[in-house]
Amino acid sequence: MKGEQAKPIKALTFGEALFDIIKGTAHLGGAPLNLAAHLAKLGAKPAVITAVGKDELGKTLLARAEEMGVDTSYILIDEHRPTGTVTVKLKDEGIPIFMINEVVAWDAITPDERKFEALAAEEWDVFCFGTLAQRSEENRKTLKRLLSEIKAKHFFYDVNLRAGFYRKEWILSSLEHCTILKMNEEEAAQISGMLFGTTYACRTLCRLLSDKYPGISVICITKGPEGAAVYQDGVYEEIKTTPVEVADTVGAGDAFSAGFLYTYLSGYGVSKAASVASMLGTYVASKPGAVPEYSEELIKELEILE
Repeated sequence: MKGEQAKPIKALTFGEALFDIIKGTAHLGGAPLNLAAHLAKLGAKPAVITAVGKDELGKTLLARAEEMGVDTSYILIDEHRPTGTVTVKLKDEGIPIFMINEVVAWDAITPDERKFEALAAEEWDVFCFGTLAQRSEENRKTLKRLLSEIKAKHFFYDVNLRAGFYRKEWILSSLEHCTILKMNEEEAAQISGMLFGTTYACRTLCRLLSDKYPGISVICITKGPEGAAVYQDGVYEEIKTTPVEVADTVGAGDAFSAGFLYTYLSGYGVSKAASVASMLGTYVASKPGAVPEYSEELIKELEILE
């Protein structure tokens, strides 16, 4: 896909980088890393700020990230904690249940001053963050500093709630700091209840969130096989998608995020961006793992071949 932007899109993602263990097989994972990997496939220049252990999994993760075109210069090596792993069990329709290990490397993303200065010196098109990595105090401190020092055109918050690993105050703070908000239908219902005391329909929720947080310019809500919805400047639009046989939905939301951000930041409107995002998310749901190889057919559909 070729947009109006001459220079490659520069994206920085913050948070968990790990291995998802699905049916006994280790797949590279963690929403920030998945998002960066898909952005790289689309032609962006992504970097990830995270931490891995000084172990074999950490070495493998760094090597694989580099192979995928992700800048690993901001990935820290933790001398004491292991690289993160998550055991994933799949329910019907490939919907995952996550068993997330704690006290792992990505719970302590603590860059030194030199790295903070390097990050702050760059000009990013988008800084991306979520909720899960905020479970540790160290990460919350790092994120707070990054949000105040990073120079980015957009701040993308993927709500990405994981049971037992979020607090209302983290979500409220994140909403205050983002310009693009993304969530799924279930998360939309949770946020609606949390903020407004009742479960509003997605259209109404978008309007209420936009009124409450004027810094948010775009809201995306993914709806699984039903497609997605996008909201901007008071206009709410539903985007339908083609049904597929689901392998697993791990990483499908991250692929959606990448497709949306790449297209939107390339100068296209939110409708086009949501359509591309839905296509990419649906494709990833039809394949095992979070970052499958793109088929020739998909590449043609995404118009990313020269």
